[in-house]
Amino acid sequence: MRFGIAGAGFSGAVIARQLAEAGHDAIVFETRDHVAGNCHTERDAETGVMVHRYGPHIFHTADERVWSYVNRFGVMVPYDHRVRTTVGGRVYSLPVNLMTINQLFGTALGPDDARTFIAAQADSSIGEPRNFEEQALKFMGRDLYEAFFLGYTRKQWGLAPTEIPASVLKRLPLRFSYEDSYFNHPHQAIPRDGYTAVVEAVLDHPRIEVRLSTPYTEADRGDVDHSVWSGPLDAWFGFAHGRLGYRTLDFEEIRADGDHLGCAVMNYGDLEVPHTRIAEHKHFAPWEHHAQTVCFRETSRLAEEGDTPYYPIRLAEDKSLLRSYVDAARAERGVTFVGRLGTYRYLDMDVTIGEALAAADGILAAVEAGRAVPSLFVDA
Repeated sequence: MRFGIAGAGFSGAVIARQLAEAGHDAIVFETRDHVAGNCHTERDAETGVMVHRYGPHIFHTADERVWSYVNRFGVMVPYDHRVRTTVGGRVYSLPVNLMTINQLFGTALGPDDARTFIAAQADSSIGEPRNFEEQALKFMGRDLYEAFFLGYTRKQWGLAPTEIPASVLKRLPLRFSYEDSYFNHPHQAIPRDGYTAVVEAVLDHPRIEVRLSTPYTEADRGDVDHSVWSGPLDAWFGFAHGRLGYRTLDFEEIRADGDHLGCAVMNYGDLEVPHTRIAEHKHFAPWEHHAQTVCFRETSRLAEEGDTPYYPIRLAEDKSLLRSYVDAARAERGVTFVGRLGTYRYLDMDVTIGEALAAADGILAAVEAGRAVPSLFVDA
């Protein structure tokens, strides 16, 4: 069969590779002038630093199939991600851990005493939390919440925490040890040569054709047996029901000699500081050494037409609109929707790759059985 694939990020690239290895032809259309989507990396000409052009990406997973897969296409160098935050003129360790607690409260508590102390801070009058703020108050109390989550959350989402689902906070750890690694997964790494080199290697197959700076049009769809769409779900339908909401990021470049931050990421939790964080990209490759540095200051805002979408908002209005598009997608024939944009969900890289592998499995199984290929392999 001949497949048309919209998007040369991890979703489109992985599916293209799996289909090609099974003997099918894949044409990958990419509107940008590079592959790897928002994971795109490139060497900065002035400093030599490997820059994550659309913001930092750290690969972390417990999925052994995904870990084996990425190691086929690049050298994955172990990397232990650590984040700091500046609040009220002081620097703290994140995620919230025993050091953070002792720093904030001026204490020297051990793990058991800290558990008891935080339990006393928590608001036990809250039953089932209805939103992010109630979840935080029940989970950790007002002091930790206001120091590390209130301002940052308002800036990141452009919303009061009372408007954000409680589930957002449930993903964030609270540790009663001095462990300050940002992720808990057994495999944590960054590709030695950057993510773009990995995706280029995935796409390097004689049955795959890549067309950069080329949108996937309705005419292109007519030239293939089946489409795989990793672009925005609402865009496939011409935004017929309205536009789904996203947050986007603005980046302000900082250049300096030596180090600027002394760490990979510094968050800024104070509401009066407009940006959410600064990332110093040479620290994402600690095996390299550079005399100069390049950083990017990030500010979050509501995405408008033409902006790069980063985070699906998924509030009540968006979820209602999403249901309309999911119903339309399930009724659509000749196309499969995949990835962060195609299913309107925030996905880490390992989940994106895992779902792409599963989607390719499903597509190939349907083709072999002579059945119609499903439009969705996940519950969007």
